[in-house]
Amino acid sequence: KRNCLHCVDPSCVSVCPVGAMIKDPVTGIVTHDANACLGCRYCSFGCPFGVPQFDLGKPFGQINKCQMCAHLQAQGGIPACCDVCPTGASLFGPVARLQAEAEQRLAAEPGTPHQFPRGDIRGDRPMHEAAIALYQKHVYGQTEVGGTQVRYLSAVPFEKLGLPKLGPDAPVRFVEGLQHKLYNYLLAPAVALFGLAWAVRRNKPGIDAQDHPEN
Repeated sequence: KRNCLHCVDPSCVSVCPVGAMIKDPVTGIVTHDANACLGCRYCSFGCPFGVPQFDLGKPFGQINKCQMCAHLQAQGGIPACCDVCPTGASLFGPVARLQAEAEQRLAAEPGTPHQFPRGDIRGDRPMHEAAIALYQKHVYGQTEVGGTQVRYLSAVPFEKLGLPKLGPDAPVRFVEGLQHKLYNYLLAPAVALFGLAWAVRRNKPGIDAQDHPEN
């Protein structure tokens, strides 16, 4: 299952020139506004997980991405993949609760029985009982690119699931910091250049006569 990881510092939001990628300040969900999108596909190139994809099969294609079923959550529901999953392999809830559940599974001895919550981790659905797998000793998304709101456990290397090996630093922090420094450093030269151009124009011989021939 591939879906948006809803990064803490999403690169897709940073690179979008028109604000079509939006991170909700309360829920942290990253959504896409198709009406604002230019179709430039910067988000596709900027996302380290390759989540936003442009539909090339239509004459007027558009970017598509997982919205974490924001429309269902607005009605009090949960993402459909978590709602229908019979075993709790896809689970919804606060990140802290999901992280605690993941750590509990990692700490358990492989092969021991475990009560897996289903749907919403805060809900009261009947548990699914199964044996703990021999997990990779890492919760994917806890540190990658500054952290993500979606976390993965896997019994096989994450690279085999198409999840790249990434460091803890979010590229957007470095790039935006560099941009801000460049803008700050270039502001003074730009002002100086404008001032010089104005002075040269003002002191150019005959410029007043050219601009005001009636005089």
